[in-house]
Amino acid sequence: MALCSSEQMRRWSGPALLSYGFRPFFLFGALWAALAMPVWIAALSGDLELPSRFDPVTWHAHEFLFGYLGAILAGFLLTAVPNWTGRLPLVGWRLGGLFALWVAGRVSVLFSASLPLGAAAAVDLAFPIVLGGVILREIIAGQNWRNLIVLAMLAVFTLANGVFHLEALVDGFAAQGLGLRLGLATAVMMIVVIGGRIVPSFTRNWLVKQGSDVRPAPPMQRFDKFVLLTTVAVLLLWSFWPEEAGVGGLLIGLALLHVARLWRWKGTHTLAEPLLSVLHASYALIPLGALALGASILGVGAGQAAAQHIWMAGAIGAMTLAVMTRATLGHTGRALKADGPTLAIYLSLFGSVIARWLAGEVPVCLEISAVLWVTAFGGFALRYGAALVRPKPPIEG
Repeated sequence: MALCSSEQMRRWSGPALLSYGFRPFFLFGALWAALAMPVWIAALSGDLELPSRFDPVTWHAHEFLFGYLGAILAGFLLTAVPNWTGRLPLVGWRLGGLFALWVAGRVSVLFSASLPLGAAAAVDLAFPIVLGGVILREIIAGQNWRNLIVLAMLAVFTLANGVFHLEALVDGFAAQGLGLRLGLATAVMMIVVIGGRIVPSFTRNWLVKQGSDVRPAPPMQRFDKFVLLTTVAVLLLWSFWPEEAGVGGLLIGLALLHVARLWRWKGTHTLAEPLLSVLHASYALIPLGALALGASILGVGAGQAAAQHIWMAGAIGAMTLAVMTRATLGHTGRALKADGPTLAIYLSLFGSVIARWLAGEVPVCLEISAVLWVTAFGGFALRYGAALVRPKPPIEG
């Protein structure tokens, strides 16, 4: 009889990096985000020719949205599944095999010019498809049907990646196509759904420990469900009709709904703990991005590309770093407290987003944004790399 997952974890004597899903995917996802940025800047300036079928902008957009985020989603899901189902998923060389699929996707996309047409897409899509199969197996085994929504979002995210590859093969430039918008919309929806669970829950737990009488609104009340359904509808409309003035107005209305939702979570009472307040600040980029995007569609402010970066680099980048730091501390037996380097990681990411927004008017801000981006994700790898590759310290009795 096959060993159960918990027994496998106890008996696993290989690298600690393969003892839990968040370890390889958080570490190498962050390293990829840090390394890919200077590669893109060099390719954009003409100092480097990418060996990819993708143009530099298309490669950059794909490798952050589907490459980096794909890794972080895997790390998060493989870590969250035990809490959902009471089971533990991949460990050891099976986890290593899934990680190798992700690496193969990054290599195949980067060197796709040397591969047969469509080969890079096939290799790249293998990773999220296998990941989806793993998550589906765990949900079925644990009969945890309420989390099928997360699997459904992963399926749409994978479909969006396939559409992105198809658009790149047919039109050459997919950085502003349906695949990217659908993938970005799905990523935003994941933050809305998962963030809507963890942000008020973590906030409540912390406030209770502080002895505060303040309480955030419980997750998934009637108002939350209304916001979720509205968000799905508006994001779908934007994905397929991104230039329609009516969609721009709906995005602005959606921003107001999310401001109200965020206000109910009492984030202003969490400023004393950056590890928690950064979750609120990251979620705030959802309504800010919707507002900027809606305004750009109506001809106000910067263009859609700049507005999308508030979601792409801002909401996704900040929320993933917030979750990665918290999960790494918690699952490696360390105190849930943000130190100086962690605060610097957060500030660098937010600074990068601001500089990217200003780059349209001040070109040098693009390089400043890139430096701050590398500082944020490289900083995560430096600060948390040791914890991710070493065994969890024993509990002192």
